[in-house]
Amino acid sequence: MALIITEEEKMLKEAARELLESKVSIDQFRLLRDENYQSFDRSTWNEIIEMGWTSLIIPAKYNGLDFGYVGMGQVLEEMGRKLVKSPLISSILFSATAIKYSDNEKLKIKFFPKLMNGEALMSLAVDEKSYHDPDNINTKVTEEKKYYRLNGKKTFVLNGNFSDHLIVLAKIDSKEYGLFLVKSDTLGITIKNKILLDTSTYSEIILNDVLVPKEHRLDIKISGMELIKKVLDISCIGLSAEILGVIMESFELTINYLKEREQFGVKIGSFQSLQHRAAKLFSEIELCKSIVLKALQAIDKDDKDISNYASLAKAKLCKTVKLVTNEAIQMHGGIGVTDDSNIGFYLKKARVLQKIFGDYNYHLDKLAKNKGY
Repeated sequence: MALIITEEEKMLKEAARELLESKVSIDQFRLLRDENYQSFDRSTWNEIIEMGWTSLIIPAKYNGLDFGYVGMGQVLEEMGRKLVKSPLISSILFSATAIKYSDNEKLKIKFFPKLMNGEALMSLAVDEKSYHDPDNINTKVTEEKKYYRLNGKKTFVLNGNFSDHLIVLAKIDSKEYGLFLVKSDTLGITIKNKILLDTSTYSEIILNDVLVPKEHRLDIKISGMELIKKVLDISCIGLSAEILGVIMESFELTINYLKEREQFGVKIGSFQSLQHRAAKLFSEIELCKSIVLKALQAIDKDDKDISNYASLAKAKLCKTVKLVTNEAIQMHGGIGVTDDSNIGFYLKKARVLQKIFGDYNYHLDKLAKNKGY
């Protein structure tokens, strides 16, 4: 498949950019931060719902747009450009994907409409350590007559502070995992909220004898381990699309600064050393565009190598966003880390996105293992 987007996907991307440029700005980002670290702007979220972005990956049989992950990736890239804070990542990219690839038809019928209209917000609770390690899960589940009983602790649950439901990964036995949909206010759940470097929120969640109805298990006959692997692969590709938006905007802000800033009576963009550094960034960004699009296409084609594409995308994008944001700060100089400049926010956002579901080293190692090294 050619590494180009269709006319429909291009129109979706242009519509997303037009909306976000008119409705969202870094000033809104600052306002949310200064008003006690609000998680997202409700009016912007309502606009996102009205635009149908919450329906993009929902199958048509559940009244979704079924536009595919390439389309979703275009939206996520534009959101990355504007540092948009919304539940789209946690509720749709993470959680709706988990439900979509589950084999629990009743959950799909019940929750897809609620996710699309914003009535229900969800978060995916996977990690239990200070780093991503989905192969080492200690949250345990025991089976009773009508319920499952969950005990354990989850950390780094993105947007767990305002989600109505949690999709919890738990260990059934030594070889199998299960995914369970839990109401956030269920007896036995304790949620501690914290602020990340980029002013977004995450939660540490303790589950103490939490009872979950049996009909709320996502993996009925399919393997829970295979399900969570696929969900994490798709999530990493979606996050890579958002990182691409951060990279693109950081680069453009830096190029514009080089054209405007004067030193020794000339524009600093005329300095050959800075031109060489900018050219290197441009080359790396072009590679990132192709990698992300190829990975998004792999999801929609249900490619058997999706795990490799996911790790390739996350590793490359994490490495490049670090390079681009570091260089952006260097070229801006000291003002780049002050609140008067926007570029510092992109550096902070980049550092957070790098860590979600595995950083450069994690995915490089995973890709090497997948290739037999």
